[in-house]
Amino acid sequence: MIKTIFSAALPVSERLVIRKNRIVGAGGDGPRLALVTGIHGDELEGQYVAFELARRLGERLDDLAGTVDIYPAINPLGLSSHEHGAPGFDIDLDRTFPGSVNGNLTDALAHAVFSDVMGADVCIDVRSTSSYLQEVTQVRIDEQDAGKLVRIASALNARLVWVRVPTAVLDSTLAHCLNASGVPTLEVQMGSGMRISQDAGTWLVEGLLNLLEHLGAWTGPTIQLPPPMVSTGKNVATLVAESPGIFVPKVECGCRIRPGQVMGIVADPLEGVIKQEIASPCEGMLFALRTYPMVYPGSLLARVLRGGR
Repeated sequence: MIKTIFSAALPVSERLVIRKNRIVGAGGDGPRLALVTGIHGDELEGQYVAFELARRLGERLDDLAGTVDIYPAINPLGLSSHEHGAPGFDIDLDRTFPGSVNGNLTDALAHAVFSDVMGADVCIDVRSTSSYLQEVTQVRIDEQDAGKLVRIASALNARLVWVRVPTAVLDSTLAHCLNASGVPTLEVQMGSGMRISQDAGTWLVEGLLNLLEHLGAWTGPTIQLPPPMVSTGKNVATLVAESPGIFVPKVECGCRIRPGQVMGIVADPLEGVIKQEIASPCEGMLFALRTYPMVYPGSLLARVLRGGR
């Protein structure tokens, strides 16, 4: 069932409309799962996840004992214009929650989304990384919420659960506000901006079905992967550029890295010399790798999970 949760007038007789797809199982009453994506207009991985989950559930409604709400496009203006934030407002929607019913358009939009998701048993917020990086599928959790979320995150078929120290700037994200209001919410980061990785999206859908089974809302087939690695920020090595130039990777994201292994170089096209060799400081898993070649001092090049399998 398609339902409009927010509608507002735009210039030139247009309207901003936010819709969700509510899928109610034929297997009886049960938990409610909310899948949110499209908060940032340049993050498209969640679009495929939303499509594939709706397709899979629609084919096996008898196996679903509960409700799944799919919110595929929270920022339709950004999606249509390929912009990270809300065009015309210069605002990151994920810095506006929980919003305000009496605020400006973006505040009212955020309030409508937040209010509609409230009451869900679990919410999954699917993100892509920036168009400059590629990342393995991971669940990011604030340290303060780890006790209640790590167990839920383990059902999602992600390779990594990254428990991070919360920062003040994240207090107005959808995930933080929902968790603070009693709705367990997981932020999934995957793939690369402006692209769709079908294999990664398909595995996440399998993880969502696993999660529904974990909640007692799914009796259909599932595919389970080994439990994810759980890491804190102390276990993550971050490598950045020291010189300007072009980054030329020598490995693939997701691979196993040895101590001292060269993962890439920063080269100077003018002089024809290597300015920097990017070597791993530890053994572990390379879970983030730069894909955009141009770099400057301080540009993020890679992240390695120490000891990750």
